[in-house]
Amino acid sequence: MQDQAFTDDFRTQFDLLMRLRRDVRRFRTDAIDEAVLTRCLVAFQLAPSVGLSEPWRVIRVESAEARAAALKNFETANDAALRGYSGEKAQLYSRLKLTGMQEAPVQLAVFCDDATDKGQGLGAGTMPEMRRYSVVSAITLFWLSLRAQGLGLGWVSILDPDKMTQDLRVPLDWRLIGYFCVGWPEEPSETPELERVGWEIRDGCLPIETR
Repeated sequence: MQDQAFTDDFRTQFDLLMRLRRDVRRFRTDAIDEAVLTRCLVAFQLAPSVGLSEPWRVIRVESAEARAAALKNFETANDAALRGYSGEKAQLYSRLKLTGMQEAPVQLAVFCDDATDKGQGLGAGTMPEMRRYSVVSAITLFWLSLRAQGLGLGWVSILDPDKMTQDLRVPLDWRLIGYFCVGWPEEPSETPELERVGWEIRDGCLPIETR
């Protein structure tokens, strides 16, 4: 297959797609068509992985019991995080909406199988964390695929990963990479919400050093 030269229009659209790939916390509760979700999940299989290990493990969290446990996990971790701030920063943190777990129609817990034999250990002997980086790469492709369909994704990291592993009854060798809320965003934006509310300012340029 010859190298594919994409058009200027495609490159413009791809740039817009990356700009609109925001971390979504505010979702509508509308259901997602299963066929659309399935097409987006195929992105995992297109992702690179160290040694072709494909270490991603996806759990679809659907039962009321599992979702309640995940939400409780977040609330406990979020309360602890709030206590780590003081003054105006604490007040601002307390007003942040940091999860769409109560609204998002689809919720996924994505793990890395650190003990997988697939890939024969190639590339992971010196850097075993490459398996986890591979999972993050797959999540990024999934994220872009969702956004291309008009859907949004919210990455919930304010969690106790060991408690999540226990609550979802997954193997102990699986390491939680993130809990993900998927649904229709209330309003798309090119600007990260944390920037809009004044939590942090995004860097205007990429720092690059030369050795």
